[in-house]
Amino acid sequence: MGFTSSLGTIRDYQDVSYIAVPLLITEGVGAISGVIPTELAGFDIPRRLGAGWLKSNGISDKAGSSTVLRSTTGVSIILVSLGKELSNLESWRLAGASVMRIAGTEAVNFLLPLDLLNAPGACAQALVEGASLSTYDYKTLDKECSLFLVPLDGSVPNPETLSEIETAIEDALTATDLVNWAKRLIDTPPRDASPRKLAKAYAKRLEQEDNVTVEVWDEDKVKAERLGGLIGVGRGSNEPVRLVYATYRPKAGENVPHVVLVGKGITFDSGGLSIKPADSMMTMKADMSGSAIVMATLALCAELGLNIRVTAIAPMSENMTGGSATRPGDVLTIRNGATVEVLNTDAEGRLVLADGLTLATETDASLIIDIATLTGAQRVALGDQIAAFYSTSEQVAADLEKASQATGELIWRMPLHSPYNASLESEIADIKNIGAGGGGSITAALFLQRFVGEFPWVHLDIASTSRAEGGRGYLSKGATAFGVRTLVHYLSEIASKGSLPTA
Repeated sequence: MGFTSSLGTIRDYQDVSYIAVPLLITEGVGAISGVIPTELAGFDIPRRLGAGWLKSNGISDKAGSSTVLRSTTGVSIILVSLGKELSNLESWRLAGASVMRIAGTEAVNFLLPLDLLNAPGACAQALVEGASLSTYDYKTLDKECSLFLVPLDGSVPNPETLSEIETAIEDALTATDLVNWAKRLIDTPPRDASPRKLAKAYAKRLEQEDNVTVEVWDEDKVKAERLGGLIGVGRGSNEPVRLVYATYRPKAGENVPHVVLVGKGITFDSGGLSIKPADSMMTMKADMSGSAIVMATLALCAELGLNIRVTAIAPMSENMTGGSATRPGDVLTIRNGATVEVLNTDAEGRLVLADGLTLATETDASLIIDIATLTGAQRVALGDQIAAFYSTSEQVAADLEKASQATGELIWRMPLHSPYNASLESEIADIKNIGAGGGGSITAALFLQRFVGEFPWVHLDIASTSRAEGGRGYLSKGATAFGVRTLVHYLSEIASKGSLPTA
């Protein structure tokens, strides 16, 4: 059954083990809303908590910090910090995660003080998102966890507000179900997530959605379509390549914005003949994260019924060291006819993306976005909590950053510094697959830019944010599916406006 959430009432003590009470921390002092009862399950709940008490109990203005007033016979109380301001949605996510980590498989009533909330629906959605994401565990698919939201307003809450919160809960569960689906596929052992098996998993999930069509291209089809980058990367593996091409069209014939998503799908990356060190291979099952992210994004757009057309393209291959593997110095021909001198077979993601991006340019796309675990240089530049992105549109960049801030998936814009193109010049082909010197994330983006023509385009390099090496906030150790929530937030904004400003 997994994680569930719904509306509860203040009287539902018999069905829960915990009641969560949010705190606002101002100048080191904790404040509790006046609409929250002064007595809960036998505990006195004060309106203010002093700085000394907070410190001794581990509560601070860091959202998610918490303490438990434990009962040995009944319901325990969780006091959880929302930091300095209640309007910060990330604080609600962190609070939801903190509460569920304390509760484990026990049910929780979380009290929502409506008198302090300007946007109760948005806060409720963020709270449930954080709670649900934090309960993800690859080994326990059906672990049952329940979070009940209890709106309090000093009297009977407005029915419209209750309806808004119910919708927010449903939207949060829909989103996190697909994020966690993507995380589970990313965390799957690579032998069980080969290109063939992964393509079947994508098709099976997407075929459940209305207005979605899915094509799975086998190796013969990929060869017939002249996807030379994808074929070249897959030569060293016994596993045949695949490409999944999915489209969500809300209303046939209606003129709506069309965004094409391209996701890197390297189901295991040994580095090819430019082989990685053993330690660097340990997490390379996650090198297909981009493909899972774009498929989950498309499915979520369909689930939410967004009025926008979305195409998701996922070229998938293993990068292995077999006798037929592409050699450093070989030249591959991409679908658009461009030739690429492969000098480092561990720079393989950009080769399969080149074919995927070329396919994207053959549509009537309003915008092309690719997402990939592409370069170690991205981690060097930004660490493991911020992804890099590149954009040819100032407006798209600004809007995408705004979406990122709303979802808590942080991104930082990097420059498409055109003088670095010189380092990609090849003596025997149109382009090399690696640059010289530093700026490896930038030269990788410049390589990809060669394959998008004049289309508005965004490249997301999520090499460092695709996995969490330990539990942090609402992230569990392992796959993060970083980008799904940001992309859907961004696409929903486009859908609501009915157009895509790209200047």
